[in-house]
Amino acid sequence: MATLLRIPEVAAGATEVILSEWLVEQGAEVAAGAPVVVVETEKATVEIEAEVTGTVLRRLCEAGETIEVGSVYAVLGAAGEGDAEADALLAEVGLAAAEVPAPEPDEAALDEESYETDQPAPTAEAQAEPQAVEPAEPAADPGRTRIFAAPVARRILAEAGIALDAVTGSGPRGRIMKKDADAAVRAAQEAPAPAPEPTPAPEPEPQRPAAPAGPAAGDGWTDEPHSRLRRLVATRLTQSKQTVPHFYLRRTVRVDALLAVRAQLNAVSPQKISVNDLVVRAVGVASRTVPEANVIWTDDALRRYDTVDVGVAVASERGLMTPVVRGVESLTPAAIARRIRELVEQSSSGTLRQSDLEGGTISVTNLGMFGVEEFDAIINPPQSAILAVGAAAPNPVVVDGRVEVATTMQLVLSVDHRAIDGALGARWLAALVECLEEPFRLLA
Repeated sequence: MATLLRIPEVAAGATEVILSEWLVEQGAEVAAGAPVVVVETEKATVEIEAEVTGTVLRRLCEAGETIEVGSVYAVLGAAGEGDAEADALLAEVGLAAAEVPAPEPDEAALDEESYETDQPAPTAEAQAEPQAVEPAEPAADPGRTRIFAAPVARRILAEAGIALDAVTGSGPRGRIMKKDADAAVRAAQEAPAPAPEPTPAPEPEPQRPAAPAGPAAGDGWTDEPHSRLRRLVATRLTQSKQTVPHFYLRRTVRVDALLAVRAQLNAVSPQKISVNDLVVRAVGVASRTVPEANVIWTDDALRRYDTVDVGVAVASERGLMTPVVRGVESLTPAAIARRIRELVEQSSSGTLRQSDLEGGTISVTNLGMFGVEEFDAIINPPQSAILAVGAAAPNPVVVDGRVEVATTMQLVLSVDHRAIDGALGARWLAALVECLEEPFRLLA
């Protein structure tokens, strides 16, 4: 029987994603486990796989569209099933057939994706409640032409104040696609500013015109419009700071012995081991030593984990991502280094799986390679902590009343106070410092 494909929660706490690319055409056969679409969250680009084998009967979303987690994005049919089965299944879940692209425009009712040429562009309120919009009467005036547009294209044009009939679509049946809307917005921004016309938005003050996306010559600044992905990042970080009670613990760790052990390991290991790999390993040992800190907060309980799964912030070609290394407490430094390299490569190629981004109680983020000495990081919910690692550098230290030069590194632990209190966080951080200053503990 036909199956609805829904957007899964590709990252913990994510409420929406951007469908960046379709990997299959409508009507194509797909096998269970084969990738169907590529979606973007604020942290990663992830391939979503088909749950069962079948034929793509309907694609319900366009590339570039923002979709809520749990929403239906496609209908997959079994052998012999077609449009009738897809329509029936969509009707069962309250999605009318008119809400998906119809095969022939002259057979479809005028739906939320088509408008008469003499109608104004939809307002933001109309977009929020498409079923409340009164459709035009196409039969009353056969001379008028319907304009088909992807939902994301309609939003872009409405935000820019550009009418649908001013844009030429490049999609099937002249459908206006996202790229057409983007091109129209760019053309409008590059054109000389016309005299202001009445719009639903407040008119700019005469002496302070509204800022265009690009500045006039000599203004000395440039507005770069927010991408949808950047808006998701901003929303996610804001929610974390507003809803998670952060507190911070700072320690200075002497790493001369750690660097010496790393050099010895790299002399015999086929996999190059970085300082960050050893820090991740130390996080695993510290969480095994202080298991009370290997927890996350949920609405109903404090969830304790048996294994130590650590998120590692990686700067990939596609941006910042935080895949999770599983079972760090039982991995050797070389195994951790190898796994992190694999995750970096998958992040850059866009082949990370959904499971690679889920779970973990703590993340490690390291800006030492950029010379950053110390910084505070924002917790990635539902994890309970994030460890910020600074650069290792020579500094004066006092040993037995004498000043000597040692290589030190700054650590800042951001902690969710709901799950871990100050004393517990301090004990965990002390265990971490002990592992880094006595690095043979990392090889046990």
